[in-house]
Amino acid sequence: MQENRTQRICYALTTACIVLLIVLCVAWELALAPLRPGGSWLVLKVVPLLIPLRGILKRNIYTMQWSSMLILLYFAEGVVRASSDKGNSALLGWVETGLTLVFFISIICYLRPYKKAAKELAQQVIRRASK
Repeated sequence: MQENRTQRICYALTTACIVLLIVLCVAWELALAPLRPGGSWLVLKVVPLLIPLRGILKRNIYTMQWSSMLILLYFAEGVVRASSDKGNSALLGWVETGLTLVFFISIICYLRPYKKAAKELAQQVIRRASK
């Protein structure tokens, strides 16, 4: 399937958001606003984001589909920390929330034509089988 301009933009946004989210999570927990001075083990929260990174970079549709659900965990964390923490940590929570929203919307927009094509193909198979 040939990607259109909108899909290329959505893919670029998706890739940028996951990379920025990884950088944000590491910087947040090690330097910007760690739970304990000097950093904390909470930096390991970045590991689940590293798992789909390769598949996203390779434009793997299946990986993109399940990563759109994974990102919702980071959205929830961002909202909770933005509304419950104070100072720099609250601001970082809002940044995390924003990155996850852009990631989610852009990946859904990127995948939409693929899902539509798969649905049409399934309908064609059903029509042929019923003849």
